[in-house]
Amino acid sequence: MTTPFPFTAVVGQDDLRLALLLNAVSPAVGGVLVRGEKGTAKSTAVRALSALLPEVAVVPGCRFSCDPSAPDPACPDGPHESGGGAARPARMVELPVGASEDRLVGALDIERALAEGVKAFEPGLLADAHRGILYVDEVNLLHDHLVDLLLDAAAMGASYVEREGVSVRHAARFLLVGTMNPEEGELRPQLLDRFGLTVEVAASREPDQRVEVVRRRLAYDDDPAAFAARWAGEEAAVRARIVAARELLPSVRLGDGALRQIAATCAAFEVDGMRADIVMARTATALAAWAGRTDVLAEDVRQAALLALPHRRRRNPFDAPGLDEDKLDETLEEFGGDDDPDTDPDGPDGPDGGGGQPPADGPEGGDTGASPEAGEAEEPGRSGESQPAGAGSGERSPVGAAEPFRTKVLSVPGIGEGAAGRRSRARTEHGRTTGARRPGGALTKLHLAATVRAAAPHQRARGRSGPGLVVRRDDLRQATREGRESNLVLFVVDASGSMAARQRMSAVKGAVVSLLLDAYQRRDKVGLVTFRGSAADVALPPTSSVDAAAARLESLPTGGRTPLAAGLLKAHDVLRVERLRDPARRALVVVVTDGRATGGGAARWGSPQAFGSGEASGRGGGRTTGGTEPVALASRAARLFAADGVASVVVDCESGPVRLGLAGRLAGELGGSAVTLDELRADSIAGLVRDVQGTSRRAA
Repeated sequence: MTTPFPFTAVVGQDDLRLALLLNAVSPAVGGVLVRGEKGTAKSTAVRALSALLPEVAVVPGCRFSCDPSAPDPACPDGPHESGGGAARPARMVELPVGASEDRLVGALDIERALAEGVKAFEPGLLADAHRGILYVDEVNLLHDHLVDLLLDAAAMGASYVEREGVSVRHAARFLLVGTMNPEEGELRPQLLDRFGLTVEVAASREPDQRVEVVRRRLAYDDDPAAFAARWAGEEAAVRARIVAARELLPSVRLGDGALRQIAATCAAFEVDGMRADIVMARTATALAAWAGRTDVLAEDVRQAALLALPHRRRRNPFDAPGLDEDKLDETLEEFGGDDDPDTDPDGPDGPDGGGGQPPADGPEGGDTGASPEAGEAEEPGRSGESQPAGAGSGERSPVGAAEPFRTKVLSVPGIGEGAAGRRSRARTEHGRTTGARRPGGALTKLHLAATVRAAAPHQRARGRSGPGLVVRRDDLRQATREGRESNLVLFVVDASGSMAARQRMSAVKGAVVSLLLDAYQRRDKVGLVTFRGSAADVALPPTSSVDAAAARLESLPTGGRTPLAAGLLKAHDVLRVERLRDPARRALVVVVTDGRATGGGAARWGSPQAFGSGEASGRGGGRTTGGTEPVALASRAARLFAADGVASVVVDCESGPVRLGLAGRLAGELGGSAVTLDELRADSIAGLVRDVQGTSRRAA
C-alpha cells in the first residue's frame, strides 16, 4: 500500500487545510470545493486527510459499513444485530470523471430481479464512501446528472436506486471533497451552492516557501515511509484534536448574537436562499469546537463567512468568486460588536493559531490571473496601409459589452451522439425512451415491455410452472433514449474597422456575451476566432471555460481591414483539429459580421466578379491588389463549411437605413442561416437555425 503524503507536511495552503479539517470535525458542514490552478497540492491535501480520520466501527460482512451500535434498519444487507463490530480505517473513495451512473450508485441484477423476484444489488461508490471521504477530482468535468446524484445523496445522507419498479435504499453519509481548475470550466451556480465551503488555492510566489515545497516533495519521493515517520508526531496530534473536537461539538453553544451576525452577513451579501445561513452556522460551530471552545465568537462567524460565502456571491457565470472583507467587517461590527475579529484571514494559522499543524508561512495572496492578450496586438507594418472608407485606419481601444439578454436556442440539426448537455438532439443514456434494441455490452437501461415481449413466446418451451417469468439473457432489451448533447460553439467575430463604431461594437459584444451565457447553461465547449487587419487569430482554443471566452471578448480591440476569408479558414482549421480530438462532438459555427470582405479595394459579396474565374493567390487573406479577390476567397472558404455539413449561423451586424444584405449572402455560401441582432433575442420570431442540408439545397 502506498504511503500517503502527510497532511501536516503540506506547505502553506492554510485555508484549504482548515476547510478540510472543519469538515472532518463536522461532516454536516457540507463538504469542500477546492478551486485553483494546477500543481497547488489540491489532490495531495485531500488524499492525506483520510489518514487523519479516526477509525470507524463497522458490522462485519456488511457491504454498506453499518455502525454496529446503530445499524441501518433499511440496510440491503440487514437486518443486523446491535453489538460488537470490527474497526477499520476510514476510506477515501475516488470518483473518476468518466464513471457511469451504475458505478456511482450501484447496479441491480435485472435478470435475477425479473426471474427470481430478488433484489440482487451490487453497491456503487456511494456505498463504499459511507462514513468516509468521497473525492471527485476535476468535479467541473463530471457529467451534470452524476453531480446531481452525488449532491442529492450528500444532502439526504442516503442513496436511492430506482430501476423499473425495483427500489433499493442505503445510507450514504460522507465527506464530499471536489477539486477543479477554473480554466477548464465552471460549475453551475446552483451546484456551487450545494458545496458547503469553497477555497481558492494558488502557488506561493515566495521563493523560500517554494524551496521548502520542493525539498519536502523530493524527500518524500526518495523514501515515503521515512518521510511519513518524521511527521508521525504532528499527524497524531491533529488526529487527536479531531477526535476531541468531535466530542466537544455537541456542547458548543451558538448564541443569538452569533446567529444574528450570520443572518445579517448573508442578507448584506444578498446570497440566494437559506443554505448559506445554515452552512455558516455549522461552520462557525465547528470552528469553535476546533479551537476548544464551547461558545461561538465573532471571529468564528467571520472565518465561516470567508469560507462559506464567496462562491455564493456569483450573480452570473462570469463573476469571479470573492467577498468584500471591509463590508464583512462593517456588518459584523454593526450587528454584534462585542467580539472584534482579531485574526488575519490571510494569516497562516486560521482562527486559533492552527494548533496541531506544523509552522509554515501562509501562501502569497498575489494575483495569479493572466489578462487575455492573444490576438489583440495590431500587426506591424499595417499602419501605413490605406484603409477603405469607413473601415477604420488603425486599432481602436476595446469597448464594453452591452447588457446581455436571453437568446433564441441555436441547435445543430439531426441527432448526434456527443457528450451529455442541453443543446442539440442526441442519443444518450438519459432522456425519453424512443425504442429498444439488443444490448451490445452490459445492460444499463432495461426496456421492460420489450423484454417481456421477447420472453413471452418461450414460456411453455422453458417449462414455466410458477408465477415468475422465465427470462434468459437473450430476452433482455436495452432502452434507446433521446436527450440533449453539448456542442462545440465556435464564434468567428469580425473585429475590423467596419465594426468599430462604439455603439455598434458594444451591441455586438453584448450579443456574443449573451450567446456565451447560453453556451454556459447548455454545457457547451466554446472557441473564439477573431479577424481584423490582415489575418485571423485563435483568441481562445476550444475550451469548457466559457468565462475565459467572455474575458477575451471584453478586451478585443477593433480596426483595420476585413479579412473575412482568413477568419473562415482559421475557423475551419480549428474544427478540423477538434474533430480529431473529439469526433463525437458536433460543432455550431456562429459568424458575427456585417458580411464585408475587403482588401486593397472594396467589393460587394454579391457582385458578379465574386463568382468569376479569377484565382485567389493564397489562403491567408493578406494584402491584395484587386477588389474581387478577397470576396472570391471568402466565398471559397465559406463553401468548405457547406461541403463538410457544418451547422452555421451568421449574426448580421449590418446597421443603418441602407442594407446590402451581405451577411445573408454569406449564410447561403456557408449552408446556414442569417439572423439579425434583434432576431437573436428570445422574444423575437422563432426558427433561427434551419436544417443545414435543406438550406444547402435551397441555396443550390
